Amino acid sequence: KPVSDYSLGMIQRLGIAQAIMEDQQLIVLDEPTNALDRDGIAFLTKLLKELRNQGKLVLIASHDLLWLQTLVDQTFELTNGQL
Repeated sequence: KPVSDYSLGMIQRLGIAQAIMEDQQLIVLDEPTNALDRDGIAFLTKLLKELRNQGKLVLIASHDLLWLQTLVDQTFELTNGQL
């Protein structure tokens, strides 16, 4: 089935799978909760905590500060191009 036939949530899940399947030490995710339902976000949160426990560095760009605060060790804010 062509990827374009999948829902946005499934496409997001496929992108996350691609990001982690090579067993990299650095994983970069841009808005990883976009188009995910509550169960998908819960699964992603658990997965990211497991990756962190494995010693992986996960860099996440997100507008969802409340979600990030339940997950991350450190946050940075980019405002008008300034960190």
